[in-house]
Amino acid sequence: MKRIAVLTSGGDAPGMNAAVRAVTRAALARGAEVFGVRNGYAGLLADAMEPLRARDVGGIVQHGGTVLGSARCPEFAEPSGRSAALRNLAARGIDGLVVIGGNGSQTGSATLAREGFAVVGVPSTIDNDVYGTDSSIGADTAVNITLEAIDRLRTTASSHSRAFAVETMGRDCGYIALMAGIAGGAEVIALPESEIAPAEVAKRLRAAYQRGKTHALVVIAEGARCGVKELMQHYAESRDSIGFELRVTRLGHVVRGGAPTAADRILATRLGSAAVETLAQGATACWSARRATRSSPRRLPRSPGARDRPMPRCSSSLA
Repeated sequence: MKRIAVLTSGGDAPGMNAAVRAVTRAALARGAEVFGVRNGYAGLLADAMEPLRARDVGGIVQHGGTVLGSARCPEFAEPSGRSAALRNLAARGIDGLVVIGGNGSQTGSATLAREGFAVVGVPSTIDNDVYGTDSSIGADTAVNITLEAIDRLRTTASSHSRAFAVETMGRDCGYIALMAGIAGGAEVIALPESEIAPAEVAKRLRAAYQRGKTHALVVIAEGARCGVKELMQHYAESRDSIGFELRVTRLGHVVRGGAPTAADRILATRLGSAAVETLAQGATACWSARRATRSSPRRLPRSPGARDRPMPRCSSSLA
């Protein structure tokens, strides 16, 4: 590999910049040139690429978001759009591409790989719902931000003898809500993977009130069927029997912002470096993934019912 391009795509996640830094410096250490692609796949189509040097990625490891930018690009889903992207890559003499992003981004990278271009994906999404990796970049930071909000809400809930329903991001995956809810001592956790009826939530809140608790917390994943709206509708009909006054806090995109935790910075550095190593070894259509079982390159398991298999051929795995 003489020239490598790197792009960030999809929703931003804390740690993306650390991954861009790792890809850049690992490639430069191998004597390769590095090009940063602006605004994801849209930058491939627009030929918005620029050389990255070591100092260009200095001082970004602690920053959230992505210095390369991200944007939606419906044109990339069309064959004509991918052809334009491949022409631009070829014109610059780029041999391989590192795509940092989540499910949708890696679906795009798999499409390029099927057309013969060398691509390695780096899983980066706060949802932690990407197939083939134990942890994606940004998930740890999102859990900690959610937990901080829960801890703060507990203080005011206890002062006023209230219950709080906290909705956090995660799309159709309840990872953030589950981890933050357990760590925050929530009375109820509502997840897409384990549904709970509003009446059952109310029952548990009532039981907490009857036990003499001064507050209660319900953590709800945004993809859960028992969402904030359904819970508040039920509460309006059963207010007197529950005991607690109920308030709602939607954390929204605040979960996706902020400086990455140490865990996300280290994970991003390891995965970014492994992505370059994988390209240098000649492997393509691969994940750079963190798996707890072993630390050598391995083929991803093809378990039944998996949500997404954007990179089915092989994986560079880190224990």
